[in-house]
Amino acid sequence: MRKQWKTEAFNNLKQKKSNTMYINKKILLSIFLISGMLISYILFSSGSETLPVNAAITLEIQAPEIPSSLTFAGENVPLYEYGIYEKFDNELISNAYFHSNTIKMMKRANRWFPVIEPILKKNNIPEDFKYLALAESGLQNVTSPSGAKGFWQFLKKTAQQYGLEVNKDIDERYNVLLETQAACDYLQDAHQKLGNWTLAAAAYNAGMDKITKRLKEQKVSCYYDLALNTETSRYLFRILAIKTILENPQKYGFRLSPKDFYPPEKYTTIQIDTSINNLVDFARERHINYRILKNANPWMRSDKLPDKSRKVYSIKIPETK
Repeated sequence: MRKQWKTEAFNNLKQKKSNTMYINKKILLSIFLISGMLISYILFSSGSETLPVNAAITLEIQAPEIPSSLTFAGENVPLYEYGIYEKFDNELISNAYFHSNTIKMMKRANRWFPVIEPILKKNNIPEDFKYLALAESGLQNVTSPSGAKGFWQFLKKTAQQYGLEVNKDIDERYNVLLETQAACDYLQDAHQKLGNWTLAAAAYNAGMDKITKRLKEQKVSCYYDLALNTETSRYLFRILAIKTILENPQKYGFRLSPKDFYPPEKYTTIQIDTSINNLVDFARERHINYRILKNANPWMRSDKLPDKSRKVYSIKIPETK
């Protein structure tokens, strides 16, 4: 009898819990539905008043328009030869719809292109090569898996070959003025060896010797006729895609206002030809802090600047107001 009473009590308790859970589920569902209706009402009432409450929002995604003609450094791109159109189209889609990355490149370009362009012009390098730097690093002092560094992504050996100082205290691959000059020197050599700027750009990615070897093996004289590894075969098309978007950003849906761009740096330059034993104190003496000094001069890789050879270094002192 007692056992039967316990069983009945347990079943009653179970039934009450089940009823409570059912009621709770109904309450939650009702809250969810009411919230959804309220959100829909707020969204549509704050937007276009011509839309009914139950109107659907349609997001249209279109393929970016391919230009009818395209050049790199004054040299025509054979867009409608076999496979060329699709390679360019692929890179244009990737960059046009990689919104966050492309917007950041546009912001940085506003700061750094005015620094890079005069150096290219001084060295008779076509201005389109500024987009090569953008494709290489996004105009950031990044390090590649192979150890290339800086805006122009020089490997240590190549950097030293082209006159840049690289050691534990100083790495001039992080000095945009000096590294841009080294890039110009490399590109001049590549152009002289390979005969045109398109191949010089390809050589910047793969190396002059490798491009020369592939041209000879495949018995062609044009970048667009070469069968290359995936990275180098995509390389120029990525540069062209970035150029196409940045030259006409609104056409590809990028509508930045002047306040959105990063402004050019403002600074004075100090010439130093002696060692600096403590850069923290050096910064404080010039009314800035160590962080500001290092951000403006990323080529200084430690907290000191040794200079036994009395080499002249140019140090930026940013305006902080």
